[in-house]
Amino acid sequence: MTRPVAGIICCTRTVGIEPAQAVMNRYVTGVMRYADCAALLAPSMPELMKASEAAARLDGLMLTGSPSNLDPALYGEEIGDAPGPFDAARDTMTADLIKAMLDLGRPVFGVCRGFQEINVAFGGSLRRDTASSPDLIAHHAPDEVDFNGMFEHRHPVDLTPGGILAQAFGAASAVVNSVHYQGVDRLGEGLTVEARAEDGVVEAVSATINGAPLLAVQWHPEWRPEQNPQSQIFFQLFGRALRGAPLIVA
Repeated sequence: MTRPVAGIICCTRTVGIEPAQAVMNRYVTGVMRYADCAALLAPSMPELMKASEAAARLDGLMLTGSPSNLDPALYGEEIGDAPGPFDAARDTMTADLIKAMLDLGRPVFGVCRGFQEINVAFGGSLRRDTASSPDLIAHHAPDEVDFNGMFEHRHPVDLTPGGILAQAFGAASAVVNSVHYQGVDRLGEGLTVEARAEDGVVEAVSATINGAPLLAVQWHPEWRPEQNPQSQIFFQLFGRALRGAPLIVA
């Protein structure tokens, strides 16, 4: 039986001295293993490829996390000293791909930056102080921790009763890793909150557009999912969406 094909967005990265299209293996592995699908990498090269050309060939789209941040101009804030790095090509390609996929009624899922991209695509905005505001819990580990320690930084989230994640996890809350300096400020129009941190910061959203499910989380389920059944469930939900099945069986 032919498996569905997921598109996974690429970032613009530097390898040696050359620009490259790149996706960390953990995203690709998480998608293919737990969603039980094939995958194609979608380059962030909007000057050479239209999003509509790729969307027609994909059964769904996964927007990954990334070290880069969205340009604040995308949500109406012109800030000269906004923290980077930035990836303008990815900003353009993801915005176009989100629209193209949903116009076709095909699912879009997101992780971290992908979650933020979805919020902005729906007219939302971002705050840039989730690791430093005295009014919030720390959403990122201290700068001195090593790479592994960064992903071990965790906090609880409350799952929306009756929501997709609450039903899928069979729980009212979850403990998630937290690796983000930015987060939702104004929630995008039409998005439903699936989870919040104890300080009120939105941690997951969902929607149904043209019959297609959209689900995104601020945390990183691709980080060692073999150790976390809830992370596996996130990708399994993506697998269901790729096959046109309802995310939750009534």
